[in-house]
Amino acid sequence: MGSMMRRMTGAVPFALLLALTAPAGAATDSPATRGDSAQGAAPTFGHTLPPVGFVRFCGRRPEACAARPAGAVRPVLTARQWELVTRVNDNVNAVVTPASDEQIYGEPEHWDYPVRHGDCEDYALLKQRYLEALGLPRSALLLTVVLDDKQEGHAVLTLATSEGDFILDNRRDGVRRWQDSDYTLLKRQSQADPREWVALAPDPSMRGGTVAVRAAR
Repeated sequence: MGSMMRRMTGAVPFALLLALTAPAGAATDSPATRGDSAQGAAPTFGHTLPPVGFVRFCGRRPEACAARPAGAVRPVLTARQWELVTRVNDNVNAVVTPASDEQIYGEPEHWDYPVRHGDCEDYALLKQRYLEALGLPRSALLLTVVLDDKQEGHAVLTLATSEGDFILDNRRDGVRRWQDSDYTLLKRQSQADPREWVALAPDPSMRGGTVAVRAAR
């Protein structure tokens, strides 16, 4: 983990990552340590096209999309790891100011790591990068496209664990099970290969190639 953390420069505030690793008192119990019953993973429906913004992101940052040798792993999270997950979610939500891709880049869809401002997919990318640097396997950190309650596109990060799938969202603090997210899940990265995407909706007409997102949380 140390070598990866030393490479985390530029868009990622390194001091914040170090602060997240500092003990914060008693660790919050993970679902596994609380003895909660597993509610399972979100069902998948085969391969689908990745979002256009993700494809362009991988073109600019191929190292961020490279497959990892560990394979598809669903970790059993310790209480300490669960605390880091919730702290990363809350802290990224706090330090990044929401703004649309049009406002930041002058184009409708541009995925990247945020510096000070970001759209929903930028929050998800930064959380993914932090949590991998903190030791979670990449196959457990999956960029995900959903529809919100207004039927508008939105992006979140899915945490795939042995206890099921959890959603990290920039619109609210707190990490929730996917069934409690109030979103319609459309597609997400494959656990086997981060460059591939799988459908989370059985209807092919719901699997668009773009994410038309609102900046507001």
